[in-house]
Amino acid sequence: SLAPVADGSIWVISVKMICFGDTQPRTQEEVDWITHDVVEELIGFDAAFGITLGDVVFDDLSLLEPLERTIATIGVPWYNIHGNHDTNTEAMEDRDSDETWERLYGPSYYSFDYGQVHFVAIDNIAWEPGGKYHGELGERQLDFLRNDLALVPTEKLVVLMMHIPLVSQDDRLQVYDILKDRPNTFTVGAHWHRQAHYFVRKKDGWGGVGQLHHLVHATVCGSWWSGAKDENGIPHATMADGAPNGYSIITFDKADYSIRFKAARRPASHQMNIYTPEAIASSDAANAKVIVNVFAGSSRSTVEMRLGETGAWQPMMRTTMRDPFFVQLKKREALLPKELGRTLPKASKTTHIWTAMLPANPAKGLHLIHVRTTDMFGQTYTDYRSIRVE
Repeated sequence: SLAPVADGSIWVISVKMICFGDTQPRTQEEVDWITHDVVEELIGFDAAFGITLGDVVFDDLSLLEPLERTIATIGVPWYNIHGNHDTNTEAMEDRDSDETWERLYGPSYYSFDYGQVHFVAIDNIAWEPGGKYHGELGERQLDFLRNDLALVPTEKLVVLMMHIPLVSQDDRLQVYDILKDRPNTFTVGAHWHRQAHYFVRKKDGWGGVGQLHHLVHATVCGSWWSGAKDENGIPHATMADGAPNGYSIITFDKADYSIRFKAARRPASHQMNIYTPEAIASSDAANAKVIVNVFAGSSRSTVEMRLGETGAWQPMMRTTMRDPFFVQLKKREALLPKELGRTLPKASKTTHIWTAMLPANPAKGLHLIHVRTTDMFGQTYTDYRSIRVE
């Protein structure tokens, strides 16, 4: 949004950014899936720009241009981060691994300002002969980051964007040291094909005030475009943490920011899955567990549930576990013909699941379980699931 000031100039007050994790198509067909799954619903969206956090394609660099053509239909400027699957795989040295990338996009690390925010895109793919790689900036990029931020006012929000999550990068301690005197910093990567919020603390090597927020972002391709295809011929692509594939809208307002996850081709209100038995005996209700996967939840989220319209809200407990729905999806794969979809990865432990037991001895009949969650930005979402009490 824009606001006029007394001298007639225009100040940018808030900025919306569309954020994609790995789009990662292998073929033109998968480029088309991206078009129908996420791009079409974003055409005309009121964002200043968008970014893809690396692994723009899956090793076939000839797909970079057709993918960019479809993303261009959204109608906003688009930035890209260099990922490990965007490299020239025959390169013998790291300096040569991004030659095609630089021909199409220019430098693999850069910075820019939009409104009151300073954005820094880094290339943390350290390429090794034989197709191996690890997460590292190296001294040249560390110097770039130091020199770049030396020109940025300390109080300004800095957004550091990358592919491999910062929390697993080899020289992350040097990055933490560069950022430690900046009170307003947000960092974001992708690569892991699941979603998680990390809050880097003193024991992790963070020397700044409070904690450094790092988001491991969900991916557009979900679990690498795997899973059974739906009625539109697109794989469900559920990630191994049980969250759907999708993207985020990140809103920046001076030094503040907020993140809203959007599941692909689902309503904006679809922020969680609720799991319970279909039916229980009233006498067994206190032993029935309610499991809620809040897709963008973090340790700073609150999650509550209640049975019915007038019951008391009950806090739910954050529980690290595997998503039960994804576990069942994986088991059922053995029953599906191979041509119906690519095999899903194994279920991973999820950091955004909450659990609670139902209240004891509810009345018989059909009840609605209400679940509400408030995230670290104060955004509240509510969802429901029915259960029969017999």
